[in-house]
Amino acid sequence: MTVIEQMGAAAKTAARTLATAGEKKNEALCAIARALVENADEIIKANCIDLENGKNNGLSSSLLDRLMLDKKRIDGIAQGVLEVAALPDPIGNVISGGVRPNGLKITKVRVPLGVIGIIFEARPNVTADAAVLCLKSGNAVILRGGKEAINSNKCIADIMRDAVESVGLDRNSIQLIEDTSRASSTELMGLTDYLDVLIPRGGKGLIRAVVENAKVPVIETGAGNCHVYVDEKADINMAADIIYNAKTSRPSVCNAIETILVHENIAEKALPVIKSRLDEKQVELRGCEKTAAILGECIIPAAESDWETEYGDYILAVKVVSSFDEAVAHISEYSSGHSECIITEDYKTAKRFTEVIDAAAVYVNASTRFTDGGMFGLGAEIGISTQKLHARGPMGLNELTSMKFVIEGEGQVRV
Repeated sequence: MTVIEQMGAAAKTAARTLATAGEKKNEALCAIARALVENADEIIKANCIDLENGKNNGLSSSLLDRLMLDKKRIDGIAQGVLEVAALPDPIGNVISGGVRPNGLKITKVRVPLGVIGIIFEARPNVTADAAVLCLKSGNAVILRGGKEAINSNKCIADIMRDAVESVGLDRNSIQLIEDTSRASSTELMGLTDYLDVLIPRGGKGLIRAVVENAKVPVIETGAGNCHVYVDEKADINMAADIIYNAKTSRPSVCNAIETILVHENIAEKALPVIKSRLDEKQVELRGCEKTAAILGECIIPAAESDWETEYGDYILAVKVVSSFDEAVAHISEYSSGHSECIITEDYKTAKRFTEVIDAAAVYVNASTRFTDGGMFGLGAEIGISTQKLHARGPMGLNELTSMKFVIEGEGQVRV
């Protein structure tokens, strides 16, 4: 067996224990939270190596921000672990049930998926977030992070494995693939004897590669080409505030916006106000001809590729549209199905937007940055699903479970 096959076999064994671990799972989560805080200096030391390597390899400032861990962020991760521990355990919950005319009692109950594989990029917090959600929902997990965060990931994974073992659970409930070559990713995608599902977290290229090449079932997550449409009846100051937050608070994350669409009837008044706010962070604007006519030479002419690009940076595409329908058509063509927003004071227009836009999260007069498990009350999330089967939107505990039917009889036979 290869190393990864051995990990798969160990995870499958651990998953059988986790499925019935009950309160032991919360004990493990509390032990993980304590251990992360107690070993913060060790984590930061490992993270500094990754940051230095990232700078030497030319990572952008936004990617370095994603990679960086400090005491505050580690405390936040630990707090997130405790919040997951405080959530109701979904395993064993009765979803529905009843008694058939023949006397059979049939109940549908929630059960773990089993063994979950997760392939992700330069965000070491995912190592903890993903592991604790899998643990709470009774699943063993095999993590495969990117090379940018390998030292941070190894440190965090080792701390969590020790903590899990300290309360009497199998340390192989959480495993990290330390080989960050393409070969390890390919092998994990083909681990059909051991993996029940594979979840990619990262950019569009990573997600597409996993979806196209995996032999195990995949839950597609993460790609975030998100839009804000400023309707002709929008509050301009509200629009500027929301756009500023949705673009600049953390431009590298998947719920940050990449394009704004502005109705032509409000564009001459709204665009200068919006630009003034974005100038505070030196956001580069790539706009259509109408945008350039209003804002002048500071606008870089937008190419077709700009409408479909997830920049993950202080860059924003801008288009003036002639109608609500044109805005919807643009979003329908270029959206990744993650989060879409309308700014409007008109109730009927807002309602129509929520009805016709096909995305995991649709906003009215609020920043797309709220698309997050914690913000939605789910605790830490394992990702934002942009597909429609099994799970959609922020994936919390319930989305990491399946179901089975339990049938109780008194000797019935089928005739």
